[in-house]
Amino acid sequence: MEENPRDWPRLLSETLWTYMTSKWAATGVSPFALTFGHDAVLPLEIMVPSMRVARQNELSSEYYSEAIIMELKEVDELRIQAYNVLLLQKQKVAKIYNKRINKKIFQERDIVWKTILPLGTKNRDLGKWSPNWEGPFKVHKILDGNTYWLSSLDGQPHKICVNGKYLKPYFPSMREEIEKTSE
Repeated sequence: MEENPRDWPRLLSETLWTYMTSKWAATGVSPFALTFGHDAVLPLEIMVPSMRVARQNELSSEYYSEAIIMELKEVDELRIQAYNVLLLQKQKVAKIYNKRINKKIFQERDIVWKTILPLGTKNRDLGKWSPNWEGPFKVHKILDGNTYWLSSLDGQPHKICVNGKYLKPYFPSMREEIEKTSE
């Protein structure tokens, strides 16, 4: 492409053909096979007859049509197998990812810091010395999906909820003392 940028229309079709007929590492099957039930016949296999092209040419039209119908029936099974392989790979990745994540769980009346959202927002006057956290806030209510409804320390609830990944404990070692003083 760098040497002949005007050849991209010819190279694009070859690249797409390669993309569609190559077996993917993730599924072990080519997109062409997932669509049509069998691997594509390459142009080279027709010019220099391969074993599968030779066998295909020996079949009568009735046997050939039956073979095509059988392959189409097996396509669904092939797709399900490819889908299961993808699910297993995603579960492995999630398991590895979740090992490294320390899930933050807060209780009502915990005092927390909240990330200044949107992330990366900086005060022009302070520049790189802008604070990353604001607060302290009190957890007013716990919602589904690791979401928390915060309130100010005097009990005034906020209008929006915050995901737990944007919170951190204010005094992690002093939780009991804070609870005693708030009661």
